[in-house]
Amino acid sequence: IITDVTVQSLSDLPWLFLKRLMMLQRTARSVTCSSSDRTEDSEWNDDQETESDCLQSVNPLDILTAVFLCSDSFLQQEMIMKMCMCQFAVPLLLPNSKNNQITLMLWAMRDIVKKYRPHSLSDSSKFVEERIALSEMPLVSFVRLGRCNISKSEILNKLLSNPQQYTETFVHFNMDCGNINKKISNGLVEMTWYLPCGKKNIDVFPEPVAIANLRGDIQNFETQYTFLREASAAVFVFFEPQFLDSQLISVPSQRHIPQLFFVGDSNNEIIKATVNELKLKKSNFIFKAKQNDAEFVGKIKSKLQDAIKDNNHKMSVVRLAEFAHNLGILVDEDAEECQRAKARADEITSKINDIVQFKMEKLPFVEDYKSDLQIEKRKLREEQYRTEMSTTMGCFISAISSPEKAYFLKWLRINLENRSHEVLPRLRELYKQKCQDVCKNKTEIAELDKKISNSSLGVEHFIREMSQLYEAAVSVSEDALYRKQLQHLPKLCAELLLDGFSLELVDGDSSNIPEKWLSSVFSELNTLVEPKNKIMVVTVLGVQSSGKSTLLNTMFGVQFAVSSGRCTRGAFMQLIKVAEECNAELNCDYIVIIDTEGLKSPELAQLDNSHEHDNELATLVVGLSDVTIVNIAMENSTEMKDILQIIVHAFLRMKEIGKKHTCLFVHQNVADVSAHDSNMRDRKFLLEHLDEMTQAAAKMENKLEFNKFTDVMNYDTGEGDHYIPGLWHGNPPMAPVSIGYSESVYDLKKHLMEIFRHYKSSDMNEFIRWTKDLWTAVKFEKFIFSFRNSLVADAYMKLCTEYNTWDWTLRQKMHTWALEGETKILNHGKFENSEQCTIEDFCCHLLQKADVELSKGEDEISSKIKSYYEQGEGHVELVESYRQDFINSAKSLKKELSDSITNKLNAALLRRNAMMKVEGIKKTYMDTMEKKVLDLLKFCRENKSDMSDSMLNEAFEKMWQETVRTFSYTGLQQQNIILRFFYRSQIKIVQEMSDKLIRDCCEFVEAKRESKDDYDDTYIREILNMIDERLKSHEDLKEDVELPLKLHICGFASREFQDIHNQFIQNNNPQTALEDFKQTYRCKFIDLYLERDQCQKTADEFMNNCIRPALEKYMSDVLGMKMADEMKTGENTHIFETSFQIFVLKNLLDSKFETYLRFIKSYETFVKDFIFDKVREHFTAENRMFKLEENLLIDVIREITLAIEEAEQDSTINDIKGFIQVICRKLQERLVIPRDIVDKIGTLNNANPQKIAECLHCSLQDMDKSLKASFQKSSFESRIKHLQTKPQDVLFKRLQGCGKQCPFCQAPCEAGGEAHSKHFVSIHRPEGLVTDICTSSVNSDSCFKCHDTKDQWHPYKEYNTIYPDWRIDREPSIETSAYWIYVMAQFNNRFAEEYDAKPVDIPSSWEGITKIQADKSLK
Repeated sequence: IITDVTVQSLSDLPWLFLKRLMMLQRTARSVTCSSSDRTEDSEWNDDQETESDCLQSVNPLDILTAVFLCSDSFLQQEMIMKMCMCQFAVPLLLPNSKNNQITLMLWAMRDIVKKYRPHSLSDSSKFVEERIALSEMPLVSFVRLGRCNISKSEILNKLLSNPQQYTETFVHFNMDCGNINKKISNGLVEMTWYLPCGKKNIDVFPEPVAIANLRGDIQNFETQYTFLREASAAVFVFFEPQFLDSQLISVPSQRHIPQLFFVGDSNNEIIKATVNELKLKKSNFIFKAKQNDAEFVGKIKSKLQDAIKDNNHKMSVVRLAEFAHNLGILVDEDAEECQRAKARADEITSKINDIVQFKMEKLPFVEDYKSDLQIEKRKLREEQYRTEMSTTMGCFISAISSPEKAYFLKWLRINLENRSHEVLPRLRELYKQKCQDVCKNKTEIAELDKKISNSSLGVEHFIREMSQLYEAAVSVSEDALYRKQLQHLPKLCAELLLDGFSLELVDGDSSNIPEKWLSSVFSELNTLVEPKNKIMVVTVLGVQSSGKSTLLNTMFGVQFAVSSGRCTRGAFMQLIKVAEECNAELNCDYIVIIDTEGLKSPELAQLDNSHEHDNELATLVVGLSDVTIVNIAMENSTEMKDILQIIVHAFLRMKEIGKKHTCLFVHQNVADVSAHDSNMRDRKFLLEHLDEMTQAAAKMENKLEFNKFTDVMNYDTGEGDHYIPGLWHGNPPMAPVSIGYSESVYDLKKHLMEIFRHYKSSDMNEFIRWTKDLWTAVKFEKFIFSFRNSLVADAYMKLCTEYNTWDWTLRQKMHTWALEGETKILNHGKFENSEQCTIEDFCCHLLQKADVELSKGEDEISSKIKSYYEQGEGHVELVESYRQDFINSAKSLKKELSDSITNKLNAALLRRNAMMKVEGIKKTYMDTMEKKVLDLLKFCRENKSDMSDSMLNEAFEKMWQETVRTFSYTGLQQQNIILRFFYRSQIKIVQEMSDKLIRDCCEFVEAKRESKDDYDDTYIREILNMIDERLKSHEDLKEDVELPLKLHICGFASREFQDIHNQFIQNNNPQTALEDFKQTYRCKFIDLYLERDQCQKTADEFMNNCIRPALEKYMSDVLGMKMADEMKTGENTHIFETSFQIFVLKNLLDSKFETYLRFIKSYETFVKDFIFDKVREHFTAENRMFKLEENLLIDVIREITLAIEEAEQDSTINDIKGFIQVICRKLQERLVIPRDIVDKIGTLNNANPQKIAECLHCSLQDMDKSLKASFQKSSFESRIKHLQTKPQDVLFKRLQGCGKQCPFCQAPCEAGGEAHSKHFVSIHRPEGLVTDICTSSVNSDSCFKCHDTKDQWHPYKEYNTIYPDWRIDREPSIETSAYWIYVMAQFNNRFAEEYDAKPVDIPSSWEGITKIQADKSLK
């Protein structure tokens, strides 16, 4: 029923009750006719009119009785199951007023299984799970004598309910239509059970108790009353005082005397007299009187507990059958066909002592097939053919061929479940406990899972054995007797399907579909129903134990097994016949419902290797379905994210082969009435999540045209999500079904039917063909099932990109800081008094500040890592294991930068001290010379007048020579650097060397030459460090080449450093410097004598000799890092992210063979040149290099201008020397200005400080124009050459990461951060002239040998034992990626020539790989 129909007549009421009950609606008993002609004045109608109205109403108990009387025994079972779930009382004794018969409903109750936790259990974590019909517990009956003013049933409801959870277990007077007189239900005995949950503050009774409630007066139903008295431990009689002396009270039962309690409205003298007369216990009387219901119920509860506390009279429903027989009460189970079926089932199950052993002996075909599935099929079938069918299977097949097959299958299931209940509940509970900590209990969980599977025995195992019998039979010749004897089996199964029994579609234990069996079953089914053979298929997928089966059972009234544990794996299907009037509307004759066992989370799946099984199962059932319902239980939402990955992958594959299905998401345990609206954001997030997974899956499958989830599935964000409250309203086992649950499931069902109206159905033959084709694809076409790895890779790359940004920001900041620190050290004490702080203290202070800045930077990165994980973006939960690696990398970065800054500042300190020594000597000479010049000037002015230039020159020359002769020259001491090095190293020259290292060291030496600094021993140490770092990537060569390589390179470098040192000594000879200043002194002497204006000349000299060199040095230090930063953070950022290797390979696709060869043989050189080309390409376009230089220049010019203006405003300055020193002091944090040049300019100068400021501004503008002109005039290469830090070197170092290379193909490690625990490479390359790459080699049976294996062959699969720090992902294919296939196919002959070998025997299929395919494979 999929429509809401208004009840117009009494005949509609049973159907409405049945519909609501099947949907688990707790309002099922509240069914009334709608009266359209009622008026507002109806409340004033007299009693006679009201009585006529009652003719249109029926007491709910009459409806219930009528429906049970009109139902067969299987529907009665189903109704009682649903009533129990709703916490309705169920019929125990069903009266039939038509023939005055009473029936005990034992069979109807056989299917009820309950779990509860009595307080008497010693272990509070344990519980009892058993069939309620077999449960032994006290029975307490409630009956009525006469008419009592107290509602017995309402009081019972209150008695069984705790204060937090009131349940209408029994129909009572105050319910809808409960006041209507009963017509056929008097004499009905209802039964319910109170089952404790184990919580003292919730449980009404600590132990289980059965409650029976007789409808009607016991005076009219003596048989029922006698039955209850004999069976009960206690009987509560709600009495009318005038009937208290009834013989029913005084006559004791012959077998058993229960405790009788009498419940009345109030006490009076008549009652007292009767009590005395009958000698009844006064303590057994309970009167309501003026008490409220709570107190009254409390009294009854107390009496009831006392009655059963020490009473050993316990009863089960099965034992009640004995009393029924003695009293002439019918037992529904006594039907002949039911008993025959029971005998057949008992015959089978009586042989079960050990389930595992039984399965091995009696179901050999299934067990053999499961364990030997990989053996050649034909050989296996021959063995099965030789194995005789067990007598148990013969009995089973005979039973399902009989008319009582329905009873037989039910009995068999009951018996088998009873056996399983002895073992499975304990195993399931233990499994649940162990799963709380998967990592710790991996072994135990795997063993428990296997035990549960092996200990599970159900009807499906017999059907499975039957399928294997059939498949073995059809493998022999058509004339074989064995085959003919079993040809009828598929028809038997087809008939079972039509009767509503489920069929196993996928054998989960062996991950197999018995194709021939299913084909034959559906062929027979098609024959039975043809031409009405159109079907629609619905599947539900989700995490295990998330309520999938309950959802299907509620929605369609089917009977999929509901289990709290994972027993049998696989997929089951049931067939639902569509009512004929709905065939045309729904476009089908049958609906096929597929229920899958719950998919496991990846953590659990890896324990028993079932992850691939789950993937295969999801792919298959999604492919078979027209509509897929993805069931998401909110408490399993984290696991569901993993399961969604599997499902999205399955959807994508179906779209790939031409099927686009509809997907509905069911969110269970969401109770809010506004859930659909309030969860709009969550639905949007879910869709974004699905889109991400679709893109990732599409990337794996090389189907990049799919970008959104809706590209592969029909999914409507507005209507595609259904929110369903939790199944139970309160705490089980006494909780009824939630009212909202059934309503929400009903809405889902209506939506499903609406979808069917727009779908084209398929027939049964098409379904089985599609099943076979799809299963073949799953088995043999090797769908990629490593989707989780793909998501992890994407998440890791996103995190790497973020970390690289944080890393780069700190590096850039500290690079700038270090430059400023070097400048401060080099300028310390030049232009201000430094007596208060020595240079050593100042350097130590800077190092402390650097440590503070680095600690702050490390904390910021660690905080950003924490925030990144907390925000949960980009599937970061999948890379939780890498969190510590990145935190360690932040610590490692701090240490690296700290060491670098310490080395730079210490080097600056050494340079500063050396220069201060030289400048001190120079200053002494210059001060002396300045005094002599001033003395000469005074002499000339006082003693002579009007001296010509030649006379002045002559006087100056004489004074200069006399003064120079007075100096005692003690210049810098020259060192023999070559001898110092060779003395330490005990000379030895290597014959072979690394060209790359020599080139790098040459560049290092050249940079030191251009700096014009003196040699320092740290230079040699830096070169040795460069060699050590390079040898880390070639550990196998280290032992042989380290010493000779270092000797050779250091020997060459020492000669160069000797030359640099000699040049420094020469350039900084004080006497030479003094001679260089001679002409300056001469000019200044003459200018002073002639009183010429020196302002412009001084300004030009200061700008050209002090500011410009310092500014050019500053630009050289800063520009390289600025260029690298623009490359990393600007429009080229995509190149220099974690996908750099892919970008390089894509660019190589259009290259010639020589370029590929260079890439493979000289990777570092190739990449540096590649980066340089990209840098040149970027900065030569749109004049970007000049713009960057111009911006830097503008900043410094602005600072110089500000320094001149501030010096101009300083009133304490009274000479040109002080004016210039103030400017230098203002600029000393940015520019390193030589002190001797400043002193030279300030010497013998009569320029006016106020006037020189104007000249300086003019000179500054001229310098600005000159520098910009030189920028534009110089080539890009020459400008890069003079940079202290080369942008390509900075970028390469960042891309190089930790510097480690793959031990096989030498591809560089791409792991994020510096302190990662494992190295890895995203795209490996061939190791020479071979057709494999590392990822395929480590998945093969090949071996390798090298220096690390001591030249012994070692399996690639066990590479981890040799290289434990490397992670090389295994590819299932033995072939390389499409990219390297294309390269090898293009240049096979050229590679052969280069390696002096024969061309590789390339498969013909490789030649068909195109450049486009090679390019796509990189994505």
